Amino acid sequence: MVLETWFIELAFLVPAVLAAVDLLAAHTGGAAITRFPDLVHNPVANLVLGVLTYLGVATVVPIALLLLSRTGQDPAALGLSRPTWTGDLWPGLGIAASGFGVTWLATIVLVAVAGPHNRLFAQVPIGHVPAYYVIYGLAISAITAVSEETLVSGYLLTRLEQLGWNPRRALLLSLTLRTSYHVYYGLGFLLTIPFGYYATRSFQKHRRLMRPIVAHFLYDAVLITIAVLVS
Repeated sequence: MVLETWFIELAFLVPAVLAAVDLLAAHTGGAAITRFPDLVHNPVANLVLGVLTYLGVATVVPIALLLLSRTGQDPAALGLSRPTWTGDLWPGLGIAASGFGVTWLATIVLVAVAGPHNRLFAQVPIGHVPAYYVIYGLAISAITAVSEETLVSGYLLTRLEQLGWNPRRALLLSLTLRTSYHVYYGLGFLLTIPFGYYATRSFQKHRRLMRPIVAHFLYDAVLITIAVLVS
């Protein structure tokens, strides 16, 4: 089970961390980068191909779910089912709102502390894209939410509990892995911790994976939608 856990997490994390390092290196090197891919000249085809390409992020998810089901943790046991208003949607909205609030306050503090060293913060610009690229933002938000919450919450926390880890150690490891593939933000990766904490604790306390998935989707979708509409 230990080897299986290493395999699943590395299969998910290594490509994600390497991609994040590449983005950070490109940013610090002055290369022109944007959040949306530039695969073909046709914007509609580029949107479709971009979504299909991004689906690769979720490749490990069905493998992890299969392995969990073989040890008795089927999707229903993880709370991975059709979301309900009272069980998932409203709590998910609360998690997302809490993440926004704390992240906003943390941003003010970090900017004030960093002062003249604001180059330590990196942003991946949206670029000039049509308004309908909100569709792309919603699609990658959904893929990201399902992938990250399934692998660093549902799968990892379940396996760590089976291996005898206490909740605090498991929470710390999950948060560490969750932030590792956000290094392309530079020092701004610290701002991903508040939401990650709320999402992780939600699954630890309630065992309803749909809650952090809904929260993660809402959190990312709102940010990307705003960025697209004001670009």
